[in-house]
Amino acid sequence: MKAHERLLHYVTFPTGSDPKAGVIPSNPEEWEFARELVREMETLGVQDIRLDDHCYVYGRIPANIPDYKGPVMGLIAHMDVSYEAPSRDIQAQIIHYEGGDLVQNKDTGASVSPEDYPFLNNYVGCDIITSDGSTLLGADNKAGIAEILTMAETLQKDDSIKHGDIMIGFTPDEEIGESGTFFDVEGFGADFAYTVDGDAFGECQWITFNAFEVMVHVHGFNIHPGSAKDKMINAARIAAEFDGLIPDSETPEHTEGFQGFYHLCEIHGDVEQTDMEYIIRDHDFQIAKERCETMQKTAEFLNHKYGEGTVVVEIEESYHNMEEILKDHPVLTEIPLAIIREMGEEPDTAPVRGGTDGAFLSFKGLPCPNLGVGAHNFHGKKEFAVIRDMDRTVELLIRLVQRIAEQDKNI
Repeated sequence: MKAHERLLHYVTFPTGSDPKAGVIPSNPEEWEFARELVREMETLGVQDIRLDDHCYVYGRIPANIPDYKGPVMGLIAHMDVSYEAPSRDIQAQIIHYEGGDLVQNKDTGASVSPEDYPFLNNYVGCDIITSDGSTLLGADNKAGIAEILTMAETLQKDDSIKHGDIMIGFTPDEEIGESGTFFDVEGFGADFAYTVDGDAFGECQWITFNAFEVMVHVHGFNIHPGSAKDKMINAARIAAEFDGLIPDSETPEHTEGFQGFYHLCEIHGDVEQTDMEYIIRDHDFQIAKERCETMQKTAEFLNHKYGEGTVVVEIEESYHNMEEILKDHPVLTEIPLAIIREMGEEPDTAPVRGGTDGAFLSFKGLPCPNLGVGAHNFHGKKEFAVIRDMDRTVELLIRLVQRIAEQDKNI
């Protein structure tokens, strides 16, 4: 089975994670997908398969090199998809792209334009998988799962491809920052791993954001507007004032590359109580902390204006930039970078403007660079995957497991 055929099957499982659930997995339907993957892994000769109490799937592809003593590598992808766009009843389709707009639905006019997304021009003549424009596709990260298991099938069928032990891990709830919470690093048994969770083929990344979550609670006082003078404290308006004091130039819609940001994800409330949810991101940890301090100072300013306790800011650290760990393991990126060049592609080493499973696991003792899956526009209705590049990712993984098997144990 080809990787794209697996992807078409996997996206039928509605595994959108839920940030409000408070449990792992956050979506009960992640269990159904996990059990499907276990069944498939059993047919592919994967050994030591287990599905744990928190919906993490583990398995091992045994080495086919006699008395193998080399490094044990892992491959990791996540089973959930983003909650930021509709993810149920995905109508996936294959379109042979010949240039111009990639039309997802003629009736609704949904399309992906190369004017907005110039990289689409790189795929003229390719077969592309996308939804009908009413949902996301789910290539983030089901394309990664499809490629890992297609690699497993290839290794099962061709014993001439020599490799060491390969550990497989599929995680729940990566999109809500919980994938590393219960990951069994010791039981996983790998010396290091690669997350197959990037965008375009050729990406090899070892830099992520530092991340904080910020909750802003605004406490107001409601009274009939006819008698509100000098009495009403309008929490909704104060919340708007708070956000207005955040630098507009430091928001996602105005930043790129190594530029961090404040991002207002959600706001809800009324005169009496309004709550806002922000995320703060930066590749530089100190700058990220300074943004947190700015939000605290903004609250202090408004409390001086409206009364102590009117605005309360709660800050929680989410993850660190995994470059702190991976800078001490340069060979883990040097090998895939060399393979990508051998395959005729110049690697993309731009920093991840987000996080991966590796951002958590690297700090738990499992260094994890990130590889692209051959897809674009994650978390939205214009998401698409390129069949040619999914196949190239499978080839990259096959070459990678061979190259790793040639290394010393202490790679």
